Amino acid sequence: MAKTNDGWGSRIGLILAMAGNAVGLGNFLRFPVQAIQNGGGTFIIPYFVSFLVMGIPLLWIEWSMGRFGGVRGFHSTPFIVGSMGKKRMWKYVGTFAIFTNLGIISYYTYIESWTLSYTLKSIFQSFHGMNIHQVEAAFDTYAGVHGNLTDNKVDINVPGWGLLAFFVTLAVNIYILSKGLSAGIEKVAKFAMPLLVLFGVFLAIRGITLGHTGMPNCATCNSQSGLDFLWNPDFSSLANPKIWLAAAGQIFFTLSVGMGTIHCYAAYLKKNDDVALNAMSAGWMNEFVEIVLGASIVIPIAVGYMGLDWVKENAGFMMAFKTMPYLFNQWGVVLATLSGVAWFGLLFFAGITSSLAMGTPFIGFVEDEFGWSRKKGALVLGVLIMILALPTIFFFEYGVFDEYDYWTGTVALVVFALLEVILFSWIFGIKKGWREITQGSDIKIPNFYKFIIKWVTPIFILVIFVTALIKPLHGELSDWQLAFHQLFTQGTWPWANDSIIAQIFHLNQKIVYFKHGVPTGMFFKDMARLLLLSTFLLLSYFTHVADKKRKASTKTIES
Repeated sequence: MAKTNDGWGSRIGLILAMAGNAVGLGNFLRFPVQAIQNGGGTFIIPYFVSFLVMGIPLLWIEWSMGRFGGVRGFHSTPFIVGSMGKKRMWKYVGTFAIFTNLGIISYYTYIESWTLSYTLKSIFQSFHGMNIHQVEAAFDTYAGVHGNLTDNKVDINVPGWGLLAFFVTLAVNIYILSKGLSAGIEKVAKFAMPLLVLFGVFLAIRGITLGHTGMPNCATCNSQSGLDFLWNPDFSSLANPKIWLAAAGQIFFTLSVGMGTIHCYAAYLKKNDDVALNAMSAGWMNEFVEIVLGASIVIPIAVGYMGLDWVKENAGFMMAFKTMPYLFNQWGVVLATLSGVAWFGLLFFAGITSSLAMGTPFIGFVEDEFGWSRKKGALVLGVLIMILALPTIFFFEYGVFDEYDYWTGTVALVVFALLEVILFSWIFGIKKGWREITQGSDIKIPNFYKFIIKWVTPIFILVIFVTALIKPLHGELSDWQLAFHQLFTQGTWPWANDSIIAQIFHLNQKIVYFKHGVPTGMFFKDMARLLLLSTFLLLSYFTHVADKKRKASTKTIES
């Protein structure tokens, strides 16, 4: 197998790269939406509980697994994970990580390209003088969104400028990845992360100090109302399982656990390099960015001009592009330009530091197992991303984008995290696992975390998975009570449309692949699933080939 001379140039570079891996678009786009939709301050409590009993243990597990595999010459998740379990199946579990990152990066890079384009649009003051409806229409035009789909033809998005920006963003990612860890990813992290924090602090100060804006007929148009909503919990709502599920799901997104990127970064550590403090440093830096900065920009600024009720009703991922430019316009040309550059600039930096991490598992795999150069691996990765990404662009309105996000960016993360924590705590063994976590540690970890890692974390993740698997109706506490009553009295279960089971089998939906001879949205969604499944099977096949090569090489050496 190929030997790699790649590595990290400094400890601060490693921590910033790891923090950049975690700090992504979800810190600024997904977290505020989740907080708004799940009770504001009520959401924060299960969020922090999830961080302490699931997030931190998973960080320690993934850092120590990566170092354990790297010391033994493995820099890709199939063989890092496989090195901790004797069964052959664990290598294929590790393949999940390569698959997950390929699926996510294919649509993530497209979103990343929006932030790059909107940074330039802010510089050229493209949104000056626009009202909120014009800002919304400008995004639809840029992304090639049609609005209303017709039944007698297939509407294909061909956004000229959007495609150009995507290819430029993809090329930038591939170029940086081709330069390696210290010369590529680490350099970008050292530059991008401080600027990201600087931009975030500037916008957060503006959001916190905005106060009452004097908007007519809007009593709640006060940034303080948004902050009060976010930080004043309603303790009576804490029994709602929906809020806990949302909070735990956000931890997966925000820390980038269950993806394999941490394993591959940590694989370049030495045997006695610290993982405990490094993991904590990267994790808490991410929490600072998300809780302090992410929560102090979108929510207070939007509430300041649109009111709390409007934000509750309209909170969504697209606010970043369809609402924020309009809100910045309220501050005058100069400040609107600076704020637009800061906002979309920090989103671009957050996006690219995460997408670079997502490319590492594939490149590490082909370098280690097939002897490819990093440049060749990066180039092939770019081609794969392009093949997977184009359907999400062309058929954006048919739900292909959302299918990628659901299966690779949600379900696969939970499945992989559940399996790896079982492997680490029960197959590899908590005694050896604890020794790996604490070896070379610069801090003393409380011993009760040994119990948490072995029992609490896997049960916590299992509950998340089972709850998402069989979620009834809207997932409220009353829905669960009704569901079990219906199960025991009628023998049926009221499946929620977004439960995993309902998604797989299209429950509560009529299966129609063609209407008037034209493919439907369901057809495109299932084709997207087929493409993702084919990708996973192809990666599993290459894992099988790599495993055979390793065994053949071992026999040759022994003979």
